Amino acid sequence: MQDLFEEAQDIETANTAAPLATRMRPRSLEEFVGQEHILAPGKLLRRAIEADRLPSVIFYGPPGSGKTTLARVIAEMTHAKFVRISGVESNVAEMRRVLATATNRLSTSGKKTILFVDEIHHFNKAQQDILLPGVEAGNLRLIGATTYNPFFYVNSALVSRSQVFRLEPLSVEQLEQLIDRALADKERGLGNYNVKMDRDARRHLAKLSDGDARKCLNALEIGVLTTPATSVAGVGDPGAAISDRGYNVISFTLPVAEESIQQKAVVYDRVGDAHYDTISAFIKSMRASDEKGAMYWLAKMLHAGEDFRFIARRIVIFASEDVGLADPEALQLAIATQQAVEFVGMPEARIPLAHATAYMCGAPKSREAYDSLNAATEQIEAEQTKAVPEYLKNKHFPVNPEV
Repeated sequence: MQDLFEEAQDIETANTAAPLATRMRPRSLEEFVGQEHILAPGKLLRRAIEADRLPSVIFYGPPGSGKTTLARVIAEMTHAKFVRISGVESNVAEMRRVLATATNRLSTSGKKTILFVDEIHHFNKAQQDILLPGVEAGNLRLIGATTYNPFFYVNSALVSRSQVFRLEPLSVEQLEQLIDRALADKERGLGNYNVKMDRDARRHLAKLSDGDARKCLNALEIGVLTTPATSVAGVGDPGAAISDRGYNVISFTLPVAEESIQQKAVVYDRVGDAHYDTISAFIKSMRASDEKGAMYWLAKMLHAGEDFRFIARRIVIFASEDVGLADPEALQLAIATQQAVEFVGMPEARIPLAHATAYMCGAPKSREAYDSLNAATEQIEAEQTKAVPEYLKNKHFPVNPEV
């Protein structure tokens, strides 16, 4: 029987016109970037892959974190046939054909099948139940991928038969590593284009990709392919870099990066002056009940990639320090905001942050409690520490108990 899924997979692998992110997929665990918490040497998932003892698994995490890529690497390392279906497009009849083909392949050639179900949370209960017999019989290994928590969105019977691993967004440094690798790779990447990439352009792409390797690499590719090459000044000069002599160079600058990812760079350093100046402007705007100004500085911080948890902490402090006794409910709202942003994450976390910011701007202000604490602290530091008066002492036990 001809396996149409195998044929489609072979075509995709061989397609040199595929997007850069597809061409640059890691082919081994050594090439895989990120997810050290589950793939570092000695970790459970890596040991299971290397020993070819991997059970059915479900990967869940944000887009571009490597769920599909990791499934392909597992299939390659375990010499299994990789078959991919989509939770959005597949139906019951198609799944039955895949399961029958996997069973036939195992019985005739002994070759295992890895069935990768992308967006598995889109399967209804009946579709997920169809997978159970094949998983239990060992006719195939299931690797499901989802951006949602599988304990809430995937059939509990299927989850109980699978190991669940969470994948994290890639860090800025890891994305920069992928950019450098793609620029240097002449076989699958952009190594034949002689790209000179500015450091701030690389950082901008990595930062604005928000942990998504696919978004980062595809933005890099469109920037390279749409930027005309120019002759380098001083070409042929013995002092010029060897890679620049006799070549036209594509200069990948910050403006190119901004165009490629369709978001301009904001002058903002999360550990520098811009960080402290902007949060100061945010707090002082709330203190002055300037809602329009506070919203502007909030938007700037979020646009620049500031940690939303940091902003929530500052709002909690403001609610107690500046609003204080004038509106005790402000602190309750601030705490609720802190919990809400942790629960929903970005980009939706910006909404409760804006809600809390508007409330703090409109709330009456009182620093009475904060000022009283500071006055007491200054008194303790400047004067001799007072003993506790007798009438304030703990009288639970008598001072001179009878013998």
